[in-house]
Amino acid sequence: MIRSLQSGAAAGIKIFMGASTGNMLVDNQETLAGIFRDAPALIATHCEVSPIIQQNLEAALEQYGREIPVSEHPNIRSSEACYQSTQLAISLAREYNAPLHVLHLSTAREMELFRSGPLETKRITAEVCVHHLYFSADDYERLGALIKCNPAVKTAADRQSLLAALRDDRIDVVATDHAPHLAEEKARSYFQSPAGLPLVQHALLSLLEHYHDGVLPLELIVRKASHAPAELFGIADRGFLREGYWADLVLLDLDQPTLVTDATALYKCGWTPFDGVNFRSTIAATLVNGQLAWQDGQLTGAIPGQRLNCNAAR
Repeated sequence: MIRSLQSGAAAGIKIFMGASTGNMLVDNQETLAGIFRDAPALIATHCEVSPIIQQNLEAALEQYGREIPVSEHPNIRSSEACYQSTQLAISLAREYNAPLHVLHLSTAREMELFRSGPLETKRITAEVCVHHLYFSADDYERLGALIKCNPAVKTAADRQSLLAALRDDRIDVVATDHAPHLAEEKARSYFQSPAGLPLVQHALLSLLEHYHDGVLPLELIVRKASHAPAELFGIADRGFLREGYWADLVLLDLDQPTLVTDATALYKCGWTPFDGVNFRSTIAATLVNGQLAWQDGQLTGAIPGQRLNCNAAR
């Protein structure tokens, strides 16, 4: 199946090297080697080591029984589980000269594995999600399973290291890993609550908070959230404000606050982890394929989406 994939037919091949939501785990060493050897497109990996996670889970069960607090999530899906898997993915990519993109990095230690430099010079690239840049383990007490995700939101020190790696170009892309589970699902116990959170509506507003804090310049946010994803995945005629490209545009008011509530969330799941947050910017308008889709806090009713086209692999 992977060998028959035509270059340009897909943006890439995603591998769950650690078990997450669903049953898509690929951790057999021979299978992994075959994918890295034969893949005709970019390989994107979710990196966690499942046996380490299982061992940590058993220790938590011994300590707490079935009433494991959500605050244990970053200890169960630990930094070590992330690091070892990311290290393996990088070693396989180097062995087979495969283009690798490591998804939703969450730890300071993993940053040791990536190098700074322009995206176009790299065969191995890195991504961070907006929630790993905004939340930390300190927020589990307040938000509980609402921020339960895989890989887990970790410490404030990890978050600062991710921001630093974003600034010095060890991290190339900012993404969302959007997962709109229902509020009643997230209200269940640690074992029953699914991992993932809804993010796309407020992803840019959360990134702009780092601009207001003087941590990330606007130009970097544009590059990491728009230019780099289009370049990395070969998305044709997208990601830049250029003649002949599709007009996918966001118009911002950096001086107008936005109060986020569950009631104003457009997700079908009906909630947001940013409920009660007063972001310091507003999205005034959004154009999709040149058509106005959002203006002054309201959807216009336009449905201008189109299937994305991919160029050949990098």
